[in-house]
Amino acid sequence: MTERPPTILWFRQDLRLSDHPAFRAACSDDGRVLPVFILDEDDPWAPGGASRWWLHHSLAALAKAITSAGGKLLFFQGKTLDVLRGLCEETGATRVCCSRRYEPWHSEQEQTLHRELEAQDVSFKRYPGTLLHEPGSVLTNEDKPYRVFSPFWRACLKRDVAPPQSTPDCRWFAHEAGLEIDELGLLPQDPNWAEAWDERWTPGEDGARQRLEDFLDDTVAGYAGNRDKPGVGGTSRLSPHIHFGELSPRQIWAQSQARLAAEGKLTKDIEKFQAELGWRDFSYQLLHFFPDITEKPFNKRFSAFPWADSPDELKAWQKGMTGYPIVDAGMRELWQTGHMHNRVRMIVASFLCKHLRIHWHHGANWFWDTLVDADLASNSCSWQWVAGSGADAAPYFRIFNPMTQGEKFDKAGDYVRRWVPEIKALPDKHLHTPWEAPEKVLSDAGVKLGSDYPLPMVDHREARQAALDAYEAVKSSASA
Repeated sequence: MTERPPTILWFRQDLRLSDHPAFRAACSDDGRVLPVFILDEDDPWAPGGASRWWLHHSLAALAKAITSAGGKLLFFQGKTLDVLRGLCEETGATRVCCSRRYEPWHSEQEQTLHRELEAQDVSFKRYPGTLLHEPGSVLTNEDKPYRVFSPFWRACLKRDVAPPQSTPDCRWFAHEAGLEIDELGLLPQDPNWAEAWDERWTPGEDGARQRLEDFLDDTVAGYAGNRDKPGVGGTSRLSPHIHFGELSPRQIWAQSQARLAAEGKLTKDIEKFQAELGWRDFSYQLLHFFPDITEKPFNKRFSAFPWADSPDELKAWQKGMTGYPIVDAGMRELWQTGHMHNRVRMIVASFLCKHLRIHWHHGANWFWDTLVDADLASNSCSWQWVAGSGADAAPYFRIFNPMTQGEKFDKAGDYVRRWVPEIKALPDKHLHTPWEAPEKVLSDAGVKLGSDYPLPMVDHREARQAALDAYEAVKSSASA
């Protein structure tokens, strides 16, 4: 009996085997499946350094899972079309299955692949599976995309979320080709700045499942309030697992719904957690309908905003040396762990855009390179939200006060003391405003401002007023 031609399963940001529609489709005709991953460096938004570290370990976990199931994940680096064409010629494959992506470059790439592979009599099929609701499936009554999150999310809540699919039985196709995973060059070398990350993170499908279970068992109670407190560990820390597709959003939805059904007292906490999945869907919808949101202000009048050109101030912000403890704690946590607490992300972003008036592009690019969960849709939309130029944006005059933010959300100072140890001996009263501490208090704490820890690089009141003046000038220019 002649075997059917194999199907190529092209893994992208869907590095799991469970609830994987493209995987299920590849196995659907009882044919053999050839799993591949292609690192396409032509991608203008190729993963940054921190994401490359995560990607390496997530791929290693996926490869191990596929090996345990009897297959072998093949690794390639190069132009995706060339790789897929070559594999089809070598193996006789007549079908390629993959999960859909929504970033502009990837959407265009999918159209090219469909056109070019179909010309070779190779079927190219893409499937949903990385969002709760596909872009375009939740629209206003006028069939237009929502521009504000709250009504978008209310509309989403009226729709059912499809249940997750089980892992299919699969017959694997054996083929010797490709690179060893280390040849992809994803890990940092000389120095290995991620040396301690193995103790902090467990990339891969198993690690993602365990993280979700731990969150729902131990952390979700009180999430609605604790998520804003960086010193108490009240967030899910699921974002990198979601970004790389180690868990699907509908798996998370199903498990959180089950927990809600079992414990109704968690309604407020779980609904708040689920709304974070909704913000991710909202960001992808905006990226789908407004693809230039990664580069241009969603609110066009911000095109004339007088951003400052301040390389030295940008560098001080990146290094966590602004003189504002909550800002510096966040930037140092980011550098040392590849992650930053969500509340603090808003604080440091507001400081960059409004206190320093440095273009949000610089912040978004820094996050892209240093976050393990760097996600183009969420990164672009969230930075524009803070800058005041995005959809559903915070008003520009909402300028986070880094002192009061620290005092409110890190009241005991646990977060600042962990990441800014040079001022940890200061009493709570002065921890978030060390420049206001009397000389004796500073001396007793062993702190010499301007030497051990920097003085504030800008005055909050003056910087706030300068930002408001700049915004008013833009408003006046737009209405003239």
